[in-house]
Amino acid sequence: MGGVPFEIPNPEKKPLRGELLEPAGSEPCPVVIVCHGFKGFMDWGFFPEAAERLTGAGFASVRFNFSGAGVGPDRLTFTDFEAFAKDTISRQVADLGCILDALHAGRLGGGRLDLQRLAVVGHSRGGAVAILRAREDGRLGAVVSWAGVSTLWRYSTREVQEWRDKGAMEFLNMRTMQRMRIDSGYLDDLEANRSRFDLISAVQALSVPLLLVHGSEDSSVPADEARELHAAAAGRADLRLIHAAGHTFGAVHPWAGSTPAFDEATRVTIDWLHARFQKTA
Repeated sequence: MGGVPFEIPNPEKKPLRGELLEPAGSEPCPVVIVCHGFKGFMDWGFFPEAAERLTGAGFASVRFNFSGAGVGPDRLTFTDFEAFAKDTISRQVADLGCILDALHAGRLGGGRLDLQRLAVVGHSRGGAVAILRAREDGRLGAVVSWAGVSTLWRYSTREVQEWRDKGAMEFLNMRTMQRMRIDSGYLDDLEANRSRFDLISAVQALSVPLLLVHGSEDSSVPADEARELHAAAAGRADLRLIHAAGHTFGAVHPWAGSTPAFDEATRVTIDWLHARFQKTA
């Protein structure tokens, strides 16, 4: 199933590179935007497979690299370390808004896309970005968080002080073994937007359906974070814990085939989205 690659500029004129996949046929189809997480990218491991499965289930899928992902035009290699260093949550929320703008302006896709049935699926930190955008943007009609965080403040006082003192923090990319810098502007953005980026408050204020899919044995983002978001939603969200699954539902990069946990995550997500959109179609 071939996709249509695209490149659009964000407000800072940085490129958002992605791919649109449309299902077979000519009838109107709902749309799902897929957001990667920290140190991720649109062609990491399971993302192309997830897009294929969504499209096979009748959804148009849009996946893209955030402008600060650090991945270059080949969509696979970390080459833009300066962009990665300067990335912030504000930029990512704005980038997702640019994708929404492009869809609604007709710059992505054609007349088949039913933008009244528009959802976003985010993995890990991408789940947080999805929730934050949906709380502020009425164009999104449903949100799915895969292995999503319940807070963006994930650093000890000592780590924050060291980050401030050095002006940057280095993170090891375990796949490539590259050391990747994040400037302290990331912390400035979190501090300046404490209320806006409070995910518990965002979930409480969310006016659209939310699905939380999480591995019960996730060591990167513990399942208790999904439970915390679910509790904050007070009956307005659905939680699916996948038994014995980790942060990527057993999937690896390069893609080495599916796993029972990934099969369950995608099946639950597709069934839930079908049910939500049938109710509002």
